[in-house]
Amino acid sequence: MTDVVPWLETEQTPFLLIDQQRFLRNVERLQQRISALGCQLRPHLKTLRSIDAAGYLLPDLSSPATVSTLAEAEAFADAGYSNLLYAVGISANKLSRVRALLERGVQLHILLDSITQAEAVVDYGRNHGVSFSVFIEIDCDDHRGGLPPHSALIGRIAQLLHDNGMIVTGVMSHSGGSYSATTTAEIAQAAAQECAAIRLAAEQIRELGIDCPILSVGSTPTAHFAEDLSNITEVRAGVYTTFDLVMYNLGVCTLSDIAMSVVTTIIGHNAEKNWVLVDAGWMALSRDRGTASQNQDFGYGLVCDRNGVPLDNVCVTKVNQEHGVIALPDSRTVQDFPIGTQLRVLPNHACATAAMHQHYVVETTQHQREIWPRILGW
Repeated sequence: MTDVVPWLETEQTPFLLIDQQRFLRNVERLQQRISALGCQLRPHLKTLRSIDAAGYLLPDLSSPATVSTLAEAEAFADAGYSNLLYAVGISANKLSRVRALLERGVQLHILLDSITQAEAVVDYGRNHGVSFSVFIEIDCDDHRGGLPPHSALIGRIAQLLHDNGMIVTGVMSHSGGSYSATTTAEIAQAAAQECAAIRLAAEQIRELGIDCPILSVGSTPTAHFAEDLSNITEVRAGVYTTFDLVMYNLGVCTLSDIAMSVVTTIIGHNAEKNWVLVDAGWMALSRDRGTASQNQDFGYGLVCDRNGVPLDNVCVTKVNQEHGVIALPDSRTVQDFPIGTQLRVLPNHACATAAMHQHYVVETTQHQREIWPRILGW
C-alpha cells in the first residue's frame, strides 16, 4: 500500500486494523500446506474470536474448529458452527454449559488430563444422562499441562471414561516449546516430537480396545514446519491468520505477512529525551513482551509509518494505560514525527493485542471498511 485510504485517516485512534489481503493470504498458505500433508486443519479461533473471521477459516458450519472459552463456543454455536473443541482443561463448574450446548446439537469436545477431572465428568454425566466427548491432553515437551505420552494414567483415564459411558474421542497436544526455538530446524524437530508423543499416547489407549479416533496436534510454528503428519488426524493453529513479531522472530513469517496492526496518533513530543508520545498504551497494545527473550526485541511493538511500512529500529519502548512512548534511535528526531500523524504498531503477540479491542477495523481487498466484532468474556 502506497497511499493511505481516506477513511483510515479519519478513524478514531487507537484501533486495531486487519489487512484483509494479508489475512486471506495467510489463511490460504496454511490450508494448502496441511492439505498437501494429507491432514485436516482445525483452526484455533481464539486469536480474533470473530464470527466474521471464522467464515474465512472454516469451509462450512460443520468444519472442525478450536476455541479457548465457552463464551466462544456459545457464540459460534449461535452462528451455526457445530464441531468445536474446547481446548482448555475442563472444570466441573463448566459442565452445565457444555451440556446445554450438547443439547442444542453442537458436537462440543472437552479436554482433561487427570483422574480428578475424569471422575467429575463421569459423575456429572451419570447424574444428568450426558455422554461427554473427551480429549485427553498429552504433554509433548514439558511446556505446560498434559500427561507424558508414556504415562500409565492415560490408559486409566481412558478406561474410566469408557467404562462409564463417556466417549474417548481423541488425544491432543500443543507444542508450546516450539516458541522457544532458535532455528526453523528446531521447530521441525519440535513438530516431529509432538507427533511421536501423540501417536504413542493413542496407541496406549487403543491397546485397551478403546477407539480414540482423533490424534490432534498443533501450534502455529509446528504447523508451518511439520514434515510428516502420517497417522495424525488434525492440526490446530491460531495466530497464523495474522501472524505477529514473535512469529517473525521464529522465521515463520515475514514482516509483510503480519496482517494486524494498531493504528495510533502522535499526540506529543519530549524533544529533550527524543521521545514521541502516541495515544496507544497498554490498553491498546497489551503488555505482552514476547519478543524480549528472542533474538530481536521489539519492545511493545514495531512502529510503521502511516502506510504500514516498518521503520528500522523504531519501537514502542514504554507503555502507560493510554500513552505509548517511542524512544527514537539516534538516527531520528521528533521533527521526523509531526504531532497529529498516524502510525501503525505491529504486535508482539496478536492474541494479546486483539484481546484489548472490542472490534476490529478491516481494510478489505477493495480498500473498503468493515467492522468485525470480537466475542468477549469467558
